Order: sequence, then structure tokens, then C-alpha cells
Amino acid sequence: MASEHAPPNMTEYIKHHLHHWQVQMPGTEGQFFLVNLDSVLFKLLAVLVFLWFFLRVSRRATSGVPGKLQCAIEMVVSFVDGMVRETFHGRSKIIAPLSLTIFCLVFLMNFMDMIPVDLLPWAWANGHQIAGHDPEHAFLRVVPTADINTTIGMALTVFLLIQYVGIKHKGVVGFFKEWFTAPFGPAFAPANLLLRVIEEAVRPLSLSLRLFGNMYAGELIFILIAVLTLGASLDHFSTYLLGAGQFIAGFVWTAFHVLIITLQAFIFMTLTIVYLSMAAEHH
Repeated sequence: MASEHAPPNMTEYIKHHLHHWQVQMPGTEGQFFLVNLDSVLFKLLAVLVFLWFFLRVSRRATSGVPGKLQCAIEMVVSFVDGMVRETFHGRSKIIAPLSLTIFCLVFLMNFMDMIPVDLLPWAWANGHQIAGHDPEHAFLRVVPTADINTTIGMALTVFLLIQYVGIKHKGVVGFFKEWFTAPFGPAFAPANLLLRVIEEAVRPLSLSLRLFGNMYAGELIFILIAVLTLGASLDHFSTYLLGAGQFIAGFVWTAFHVLIITLQAFIFMTLTIVYLSMAAEHH
């Protein structure tokens, strides 16, 4: 259902929903220093939910017959732990907790796409109007992973962890020696270096763009489903046909998108484990 404050035509409606709530960093100018505040706030919300949820379950955990919630959490922890044991061949105490955190946080951020596309923007616009501001300029996007800045930030963090794990397991000399000696040997140092630079550059790109592309497309499809009845009149028979089609399309896409958001969280976690394992291995 389209918000009563949404722009009247389809193009403006879509642009409005794809525009971030942005603020300028103090003492700066230009687009580069704009902060997508909605992505930051909803990301922090996901972090708080994750911490509250797991701390609550851990404090109430029992060694006896577990409750349904504890059982579900234990299944997730066991699943992630099994993935780490099978994939990561080095020795590190941070990989399993890191992988669990990545999976849960990415899933929670992706799950924001399940909220009706107009619900939070409508509430935000009404809040702006009550405060005496123009509701047409009340922008809000609720899916942090549909923001390329969020996914690139996470991917760069993983990239830095890859370098840290590599240096920790091989030492500074051994780590940088591989840049010139693997995979073709010291005689082909320039080719080895070129391949290593490409390999290192591809890792954050593969992590960030895959997640961003899938979540942005999912968000856009929900918006396109919402515009089916944008500005429709209740006096026209076609409105009810479009409404029925909108309900069916929304239901089918929501059911399918649940699989997508879970799969994308799993892929991001798995690739992180694989990249960290490759960094720890001696060539």
C-alpha cells in the first residue's frame, strides 16, 4: 500500500523510496562526505538485537532439556561451528565467533526487507509532518545491506582480517614472500605479484557486490509490487484486479525472498571462512 505522503507518480515514488536519509559530516562539503544515516542506525539496531538476543539466551541456558529458543540458537551455533571446522584449516580462536556474528548480523540486516515497504517510511513521514517539516523530504531506507557503503565496509573489514590472519600464521616475511613466489615460483615474481594483487582485489569486490546486488534487487522488486495500486481509485474495477495481483505477487516474492536473505548471509559467512582459511595456508 502506497504511503499517503508518497509522490503521486510511479517514477517519483520509486526515487523517493530509494533515497537515503543523509547528513553531511561536520566541516566537510560534497557528496563523498554524506553519511547514509538510516543505514547506520538500522545496522546498529541489528547489532543491538543480536547482542540482546544471544546474551539473553546464554544467561538462561540450561544443561537439561533446552527450550525451543535455546534449541534453535544451539542449532545455529553448531551449524556455524561445523562449517568452520570443515573449512578453516588453521588455528584461531576468533574465526568461529566471527563467522557466527557475520551470519547473524547479515541475516538481521537482510531481514529488514521483510517489513512492508511503506510501513516505516510512512511512519517517518508522519513524524516529520507532526514536527512541522515537509513529509515529501522525509527519506528512509530500512535495509542496510541494500546500501553499497554497508557491504563495502563489511568487505573491507574482512579484507583486513585476511591480511591479519595471513601475517599471524606465516609471519611478516613469509606472508609477503608468497606475493612473489606463489604459485609459479621465484623465477616468475612479476607474474606472481600481478596474480596476487588481482586475487586480493577480487575478494572484497566479490563479498560486497554480491550481497548488495541481491538485496538491492529484492528491495526494488518490493517497491515495484507496491506501485501496482499506486494512485488507484476504489471506484474502478481494475483496482481490485491489480490489488489481487499485488497480494499474490507480494506473498510469492516474500516467501522466495526469505530464502534469498538466508542464502546471502550464508554465502557471505562461507566466503569469509574460505578466504581466511586460504590466508592461513602455507603455499
